Amino acid sequence: MSSPSNRFECRWQASRLLLAAYLLAQLFALGALLFLDLHYSSLGMLLCLAHAGWVLPRHILLTHRSSIRGLRRDEDGWQLFSRERGWHSVQLRPDSVALPLIVVLRYRVQGEWWVRSVCVPTDSQAADVHRRLRVRLKFSRRRWLAPE
Repeated sequence: MSSPSNRFECRWQASRLLLAAYLLAQLFALGALLFLDLHYSSLGMLLCLAHAGWVLPRHILLTHRSSIRGLRRDEDGWQLFSRERGWHSVQLRPDSVALPLIVVLRYRVQGEWWVRSVCVPTDSQAADVHRRLRVRLKFSRRRWLAPE
């Protein structure tokens, strides 16, 4: 019997499905604000557009320097990749979800107290890489330990 490897690495790219879902949600929000006669609907529309300006490059199109674009596991634990910080250690959280259509990585950066999330839809990676990511997240030993 062979020993399982502790090494794992995967990267992803922007997802068209995630972009379509986000734009549809924005369309519904803006449509609701236009349809309802509220005193501050123009402020709500401005906030929707500001949210899109922040979220699209960082979390959906992955064009911003701080966008998370990769995950790896080695002797040092779990690490995420961004152009801004390179590989940096994180602690994966137990409420991370690995489903056939989407993986939601919940993580905490070392030295910070708040939890962040990254969505990895199935169309952002090759099918076999996405499957390996889901299997690794579900069955990896010591996956919730904090980095040392």
